Formats: sequence, structure tokens, C-alpha cells
Amino acid sequence: MRSFVWLAALLSLFLFAQPASALDDAKAKQVMTNAVDGYIRPAYKDFHEKAAALVSETGKFCAAPDEDGLKVVQARFAETVASWGHIEFLREGPVMEQNRLERILFYPDRKSTGLKQVQALLANPDDGVTDATKLKDRSVAIQGLGAFEFLFHGAYPEAIVSENDPFRCRYGLAIAGNVEIIAGELQVAWDAPDGIAKDWKNPSANNPIYRDSKEAVSALIGIAVHGVEMVRDQRIKHFYKGRDAKVSPKLAVYWRSGLTMTALAANVDGLAKFWKAADFGAIMDPDMGSLADSADFDLRAAADALDKMEQPTAERLKDDTYLKKIDFIEFNLRDAMIRIDKDVGGAVGLGAGFSFADGD
Repeated sequence: MRSFVWLAALLSLFLFAQPASALDDAKAKQVMTNAVDGYIRPAYKDFHEKAAALVSETGKFCAAPDEDGLKVVQARFAETVASWGHIEFLREGPVMEQNRLERILFYPDRKSTGLKQVQALLANPDDGVTDATKLKDRSVAIQGLGAFEFLFHGAYPEAIVSENDPFRCRYGLAIAGNVEIIAGELQVAWDAPDGIAKDWKNPSANNPIYRDSKEAVSALIGIAVHGVEMVRDQRIKHFYKGRDAKVSPKLAVYWRSGLTMTALAANVDGLAKFWKAADFGAIMDPDMGSLADSADFDLRAAADALDKMEQPTAERLKDDTYLKKIDFIEFNLRDAMIRIDKDVGGAVGLGAGFSFADGD
């Protein structure tokens, strides 16, 4: 392993001793088009479809609650979580407007604000939160996937089947409806002929987002780097800070529903598919194109490992075999970030010393 790392470092130094070629505008535009049409727009469409399915099944369940119906709602919730996970790293554009990102998922919630507010609503029902069109004006902590998870996976979720007061179900239906509304807004924004997709695919001096190809490609690389950081720092490190640190399984995202690894696997799988769809190798010199493939390999390895991981628990976070798997995932994420940030960034001409990463 040490020999492999040493050789990889030597190869990287050799490659960057060569001057990076000028960025080809036509190829750069193609990379942007690949990312938008090949990944971003289809991913938002899928999220809208999954959110709509969650609304439909939740509505059916609330009309006639039973155990089988609850399981169906929980299954549709898992699909929505995974779909959102595939696009959650894209923290640019319409999702950053109107607090949409936080309204879909308020996490990390370091002060348990969402839990406290949802519990307060269950203790003292407020019909104002049962209207999906009005929920957007309330606290972001009570209107997204985290709040829905507590209602259908929290303490005594089976109680929702036999409750005499249907408030809990009506509130859950409103949350699902709110998420579907946001998902629809995002799909419409990305599908608009003269909207953000056009701006991303056509950088120019008059473009309100990207003035030239270099800015556009730099932004895509930044999205990938910060996406990897999000998984590592805001997801994994939130419940696993190292072998000698305090065990905190209940700080993991979606721990109540047991969907932590489902969400993380979706995050990294989404990053891998986004990276693959964009095809950065197309704008790099042939002898450097393998750098983009290496980043793809690291992301794919991390995603595949996450897909096989069981839910983190206090017991598992003390098990050496389980921790070795997490260490393997973190190693690949770290390596992917270095390759994307330093290797690919340098190869497309972002300049010496340019870095998206925070502290790595």
C-alpha cells in the first residue's frame, strides 16, 4: 500500500510538472451540458416523482390507517430519502433559494430543535401545520423529511395506526405535500427553457452565473469537492469522530428509521454518477484523463461499501470490523477529494495553489 501511494504521488508530481493546457470552450460547455442534462435534471425529476408517491401513499394511509399501510408509507419514505440523497450535494441554484434546502431536510440539528418543536405540536395540536401550502411559512425544522421521520418512525410509530385523533397523520401528510411542492418547484426551475439550465450550459460575459468556461468548470469541481466534504464532515463525522471519541449513533441522520447508510450511500452514489455524467476527462489532456477516472473509482468504492453497511449502533461503533469499514470509506472519500480538488483542478488549468477543500 505504501509503495502504491508513493508511486501515485510521484505520478501526480510528474504530471503537474507539465503545463496545463488551455480550457477548450466547446468541450467545457459539453461538460456542463453533460452534468445538467445527464444528471441534475433527471435527478430532480426523480425526486419530484418519489415525493409525489409519498404524498399519495400517506393520503391513502391517513384515510384508512392499518399496519400494512404504515409499512407502505415507510417504504415510500425510504425511496424519497434515497432520491433526495442523490441530489443533496448540489448546493447551488434554486435549492438555495427560499430556504428550500433546509425545508427539505433540517440537518444537522445540533440543538434538537426539530424534535422539540414536533413533540410540542403533538402535545398541543395546531391545525395550521396540516395545510401543505401554509407549512412553508413555519419553522424549517418542522416541515421536512426529519419531521416526517419522527411522525412515522419515532417513539411508538404504530400508535399512528390506532390514534383517535388524526392530527398526527394529517400533519405528516402536509409535510409530504410540502416536500412534493418544493420538489416540483426545483424540477420546474431546472426544466425551464430560459432558466438556470441554460445559464449553466452557456457561460458568457452576459451570463448572470458564469462569465466564462473556467468559472463554470470550476463551479462543477467545487460542487463535487464540497459534496464529498458534506458526506465526510456533516454525515459520517457527526456520529463517528474517531476510534477514541464518544460513540454517538443517535446523532446520525435518519437514525430513527434506520436509513442512515441508505442516505449516505445515495449521497456518494449521486456524487459518483454526477462526476461520471459530466465526463471531466473530455476536457483534459489524454495523458491526464486517468485522473478523472481515479476520482470516479474512489467514489464508486466508497458508495459500494456504504451500500453494504449496516445501521450504526453503539455496539457496532465499538466493533473493530465495522470501524475498519468506515475507515475504508473515509479513506476513499479523502482520496477522491484530493484527486478532484488538486489533480483534476490543476489539470484543467485552475492554477497553482487553487483549492476548494477546507483544510485538507
